[in-house]
Amino acid sequence: MRHEEQVRVIEGLLRHLDEGTNVDAGHQLRNPVSAYTCGDLAAREWESFFQGHPQVLGLSADLPEPRSFFTSGDLGKPILCTRADDGEFRAFLNVCRHRGTIVEDAERGTRKNFQCPFHAWTYDHQGALVGVPKESHFGKVDRECNSLVSLPAVERYGLLWVSPEPGATFDLDALLGDLAPELESWGLERCVRHGGVRYDHPMNWKLAIDTFGETYHFNALHRNTLANDFYGNVQMYDTYGRNHRMALCMKSIDDLRTKPRDEWNVLQGALPVYYLFPNVQLIVGGPGPTLVRVYPDGPDANQSFSQVGFYIFPEILENEGARAFAERAGMTVEAMLVMRQQGFATIIQAEDYVAAASGHRGAQSGALEHVTFGRNEPALHHYHNTYREALGMEPLEVVEAAQDL
Repeated sequence: MRHEEQVRVIEGLLRHLDEGTNVDAGHQLRNPVSAYTCGDLAAREWESFFQGHPQVLGLSADLPEPRSFFTSGDLGKPILCTRADDGEFRAFLNVCRHRGTIVEDAERGTRKNFQCPFHAWTYDHQGALVGVPKESHFGKVDRECNSLVSLPAVERYGLLWVSPEPGATFDLDALLGDLAPELESWGLERCVRHGGVRYDHPMNWKLAIDTFGETYHFNALHRNTLANDFYGNVQMYDTYGRNHRMALCMKSIDDLRTKPRDEWNVLQGALPVYYLFPNVQLIVGGPGPTLVRVYPDGPDANQSFSQVGFYIFPEILENEGARAFAERAGMTVEAMLVMRQQGFATIIQAEDYVAAASGHRGAQSGALEHVTFGRNEPALHHYHNTYREALGMEPLEVVEAAQDL
């Protein structure tokens, strides 16, 4: 993030704190509960957002060296992502061209080649068929025509983008717009992966996304956890086409009041949270980024899951202050930082997602026809109007005054 933008964000948060204000969307919106429960809408979203749109499947750190790989079934198709000897990122349908068996079952690792467990047809990291046992018995195989089916794949700004549709094309610059330079500025390609976790939740996928859309709930839902470190109901908010950035206000921001502006670092007083349409939350904290990818369980409106990956900026591991703090706690810097990130994710699972799943049960109950997004919840306005625009639907209904609820 450019330094002048860091200063603008910090100044805005301090102004909100001092004036008792927050971001203001200018009006409330009504969102029909059918947005979370309608099976037909869920099917449209699955096809449009998760089959017909490029997806972030990880960071560059998920493929740290040549011959590393990871697999994914998050999009309803078996996908194999690799880094070949030439250093290039590639993605394929993880399906043997002989009889359709899944070629690689492991979640991640390194391999010289990939061998189908059924008949040992073998593929390299560029997807080429390089081995057919007893080909003289089987019959001649056109190896070029029987490579793994390639998927469009782009590595940029430390993020790994894949389209699940073979032959599709996508313009990443157009998708990211003005957000691209800021993503590039973080140097995410430097990060090191330190594990991840999957959370399954009995609710619509958009309810999981909604939990990242405001800090209005911090002083209630997180009163014994995040509210210890964050000011609730205070944020900065900026949109970039279908994407956005929220800046959550950390209580450590008060330490910046006595420092010259040219020494301000946004990570010392705020937590930037980027939303990448349609389903990704990229949280850039001091230790490193946390990547949250939220998916519906196929076209099911009532089931979803989150894949959460933890990454660390390598220079943090060498920080003398962090090392001294970790040593006093009897830990390594690495263990301390990973525990901190995992603790944040646990709060999301144990508090945010529990409340969201409760909201899904409420939506199914018939007790209400719509939910209301407040003036201080602009990200929720943006999420849902963006989804509707992408599906050719009308914008949400504006509520002008509280008595209209």
